[in-house]
Amino acid sequence: MQDYETDAREDDRLELRTWLRLVTCCNLMEREIRVRLRDSATVTLPQFDLLAVLARAPDGLVMGDISRRLMVTNGNVTALVDRLVREGLLEREVNPRDRRALVVRLSEQGWRVFNTVAPAHNEWIDELMRDIPRDKVEALYDLLADLKLSVSEARTS
Repeated sequence: MQDYETDAREDDRLELRTWLRLVTCCNLMEREIRVRLRDSATVTLPQFDLLAVLARAPDGLVMGDISRRLMVTNGNVTALVDRLVREGLLEREVNPRDRRALVVRLSEQGWRVFNTVAPAHNEWIDELMRDIPRDKVEALYDLLADLKLSVSEARTS
């Protein structure tokens, strides 16, 4: 996996070096979570992410909302949902308010899998950040909120 920060030079702008460090940290954490899920769980990271999104919406979500929350294309979500429906982790039904749309929700088996994997996932995230003092994690969280707002305000579309 590419460590983008390695390519940064001391004379690069601070903003660029910060961006590269942020991407590298995200990639490193994601890679570690993928490995841990592969080694100890029955789901992949994209599958877990989908289960987690649906766990926060127990009444279910339509496909477009799932795509937006996962920040992936509808095509990616459709293939993922299809697979998890076949595996019995998700249920699909016609939206009673809009018969053209399908609502997707966790099945009983999906809830069991999610409730088994989620605590381990939370522990892994905690472990990856354990060497950072709590006040610095809180500061990072606040700084990332500032970055999110700055990026949102800079969007041209």
